[in-house]
Parts: sequence; C-alpha cells; structure tokens
Amino acid sequence: MTSSGHTTSVERLSVYPGAGAAHSWLAGIWDFGKRKPLGLIGGVTLVLLVAVAVFAPLVAPFDPTVQDIPNRLRPPDGRYLFGTDTYGRDVFSQIVFGGRVSLYVGFLSVVIGTFFGVIIGVASGYLGGVFDLLVQRLVDALLGFPPLVLALVLVVSLGPSINSVVIAIGITYIPRVVRLARASAMTTAQEMYVDAARAIGAGGLRIMIRHVVPNSLTPVVVLATGYLGTAIVAEASLSFLGLGVPPPNPTWGGMLQTGTRGYLESAPWLTIYPGLALSMVVFAFGLLGDALRDVWDPRLRNS
Repeated sequence: MTSSGHTTSVERLSVYPGAGAAHSWLAGIWDFGKRKPLGLIGGVTLVLLVAVAVFAPLVAPFDPTVQDIPNRLRPPDGRYLFGTDTYGRDVFSQIVFGGRVSLYVGFLSVVIGTFFGVIIGVASGYLGGVFDLLVQRLVDALLGFPPLVLALVLVVSLGPSINSVVIAIGITYIPRVVRLARASAMTTAQEMYVDAARAIGAGGLRIMIRHVVPNSLTPVVVLATGYLGTAIVAEASLSFLGLGVPPPNPTWGGMLQTGTRGYLESAPWLTIYPGLALSMVVFAFGLLGDALRDVWDPRLRNS
C-alpha cells in the first residue's frame, strides 16, 4: 500500500496470484506476436476455427444432414451464404460441422502418433543395443510406404469409420516421430545431469521419465504442430476417395468429392468453399509451426 492509499500493480499481483499468472501468459503471447506476427495470425486463426467447431450448433444456421430437394444446387444468397449442394443441404453448415471432424481427426491422430512415437523413440535412443536395432529396422520398413498409401491400407483393414481414420493417420506418423525422438534422446543421454542421475543411483526408467523425455520434447512438439495440417489433409484425402468418415457426417474431403463430380462449372461453390476452408486451416498450422520452430530452435532463435 502506497502513502496515497492506492495499491501498486506489484501489490495487486501479489494479492491475486492468478492475476500474475494471467499477466505473464498474456505478456508471453504479446512478445511472441511482436517477434513472429505471422505465427500469431496463424494461432489466432486456429483459435477462431476451434471455437467455431466447438460451437457449431450455434454457428450453423441449418442442420447439415437435412435434405431440401426443392432448394438443391441453389447459389449463394442471403439465406444460404455458401449455397446448397445436390441434396439441398446448406454448404456453410456442412463446412462448420465438417471442421469438427477435421480438427478432431487431426488433433487426435497427431496426439496418438506423437505419444507412441516419443515412448518408442526415447526408449530406442536411450537403451540402444538390440532393441534399438529392431526398432529402427521396423521404422525403416514403415517409412518405405508413402503415408497416404499406408493409411489407405490401414483404413481398408479396419473399416471406414472416424476412429479407423484417426488410428490409420496416427500410425503413419509414429515412425517419423520415433526418428526425431530417438535422435533427441541420444543427445540428451550424453548430458551431465543424466550422468549425475546415474551416479546417485537413479534407474533407467526414472532417468528416461524425469530427464530424457522432458528434454527431448521441444523438437517433437514443433514437428507435431506441422503434422496437424498434414493430418487434416490426409483425412480429407481419405474422405475424397470414399474411405474416410462415412456419411451422413459432413467432411471437407467428402464435399470436395461431391463438387468435382460434374459440378465444377454448374455449381463451383461446392468445391470453392470447402477447398478454401481446408487451405486456411493448413496455412494457419503452417504459420504457427514455422513460428514455433524459429522460437524454440536455438539455431534459429536469433534469426
């Protein structure tokens, strides 16, 4: 409390610890935005898209699955912002709900690929020996398949469903994360604090969990951020080929498939709007991923 009877900003933050944490968090975002404005634009875009997907029932003016044949292939107007499709369904509502599917598949598949990739990669790099040799030969075999081809094979084997798509795309990312996590773990294992942990009697599992994994995550998180966009493209590709999320769930890939089947000239909005939505999400993830890489990678921090 100052002599004038007013509290200073420092005193207010000490009285309300949560305010200090919020202030620090906002200051970090502000600093990130000043250093990487394009990254901030990408992050804000993704936050808005996630908010639209979460509150899709409130944002979408129509039920995306309800058919209205008399209004089929209606061009964009005041009532139907993005027009209607071949069954009279509102394209804008389909894009909004399709964003739910794309973001769900993208986030969950990358989480699965990153989680198992980090566990296997860290164990492979830290333990070495025969285990490392077997893991790397299996990784080499999986990397020999193009990601989309491997995802197609897995979806066909598991059957078309949203969970099958998530698992299939997640598995395609595991070998790539394994390689990066292994390299980071091998570097971290040579650090002095790891030698100190061994000297005081810490076991291998404890060292991996407490020291190797946390200090190997930064490059993996940057890689995973970039993979979020490609995972959404992979889901759209599978849906475009008819092997993704089955109807009546709206997906951007399924909408693109409908729009390209003889409607590019007569109803171009069927292709343009879902294509723009897909491009915007991938572009936003790319901007955010590049910014995080530049900030977190010590070799690029001063560039």
